[in-house]
Amino acid sequence: MSVDLFDKMQMSNSDLGKYREVGHGYYLFPKLEGEIAPIMKFRGKDVLNWSLNNYIGLANHPEVRKADADAAKQWGMAYPMGARMMSGQTSYHEELEQKLADFVSKKRGYLLNYGYQGIVSIIDSLLGRNDVAVYDSDSHASILDGLRLHMGKRYVFQHNDMDSFDKQMQRATKKVEETGGGILVVTEGVFGMEGDLGNLKAITDFKSKYNFRLLVDDAHGFGTMGKTGAGTGEHFGVQDKIDIYFSTFAKAMAGIGAFVAGDPDVINYLQYNMRSQIFAKSLPMPMVIGALKRLDLLINMPELRENLWTIVNALQKGLRKAGFDLRKTESPVTPVFFQGNVAQGTNFLKDLRENFGIFTSIVVYPVVPKGTIMLRIIPTASHTLEHVERTIKAFSEILVKLKAGEYDAEEVTLDV
Repeated sequence: MSVDLFDKMQMSNSDLGKYREVGHGYYLFPKLEGEIAPIMKFRGKDVLNWSLNNYIGLANHPEVRKADADAAKQWGMAYPMGARMMSGQTSYHEELEQKLADFVSKKRGYLLNYGYQGIVSIIDSLLGRNDVAVYDSDSHASILDGLRLHMGKRYVFQHNDMDSFDKQMQRATKKVEETGGGILVVTEGVFGMEGDLGNLKAITDFKSKYNFRLLVDDAHGFGTMGKTGAGTGEHFGVQDKIDIYFSTFAKAMAGIGAFVAGDPDVINYLQYNMRSQIFAKSLPMPMVIGALKRLDLLINMPELRENLWTIVNALQKGLRKAGFDLRKTESPVTPVFFQGNVAQGTNFLKDLRENFGIFTSIVVYPVVPKGTIMLRIIPTASHTLEHVERTIKAFSEILVKLKAGEYDAEEVTLDV
């Protein structure tokens, strides 16, 4: 018996969609207004915003704004018209690619239109039917979507667990001996939800035992980690052992686009085989020119990254001292964990926004286990120590109320 295709698309049947009627526009799809800054408008009120990945404060840097505006005036948003392979190639695209590659100590780079689409397409292009993928269980949704396109075997290892990794590599090695394929290991530099780092040093040490290539998604590490900001590989001293380095412009670069970097043969292959780029319009010139300026500031103004880490260290130290569970974060990503149901979580989030003027994002099941609520805080170089103090004080008051049962509820409601 057939059914109408749309019958199964009732929002109430999805994990998050069931909160749409009470939560849309507030808990889900909220609208922040005004200039990108620590203080923004939410529902007409000023809020201290900890929910933007503007890590080193480039989003409203005057030089960035000028570069964006000048490029838009000179080129418009249409140029170059067409895909890179056909009519969308420019010297500026090539310049940005090479400067990005040089910065992350790779020989060649290739621009991508978006981060999510980019990593999906990289994985799809690299893996053939006879190849095997081995990946971390906490990998981002974009990595998982890329792996779903793979028609060969894939094995998952428990998050940062090297015993589990070793076992999966044994399985993968046995499999490729049968198929004649190769092994791609995929992990992240910084895991974007809990802020812990990928076990890159231990994984690269396994190269002496197994034959594999390593792809690292360093979306949250690029610009924030390492002595120069070149990423998590630089932080661990293993950048040269990362075969394919990927990052997005949507975090520290405060823009649109992404890039992949590695050896020339690999990048040449991707350039001629990544369907998402071959059949997509080239990245518009204002985004390319703007990215060149952002990269220049990221490299030549280390004080921006230093300011970021001043805020990160003060915030994380203060929250831990106040008794909060931040798990194992070693990056700017600052997760604050509570025990409770979704209704309790939305109640204290609402209190935090309405009565304390602090805006953070809430993360619930299925991203975290049932019975766990996470507030995800993203410090930036634009925040101040005064903002940190205000936030720690507010969170401390919230915790007292939570323990006293003031947020207890069974159903998610919205009465503001």
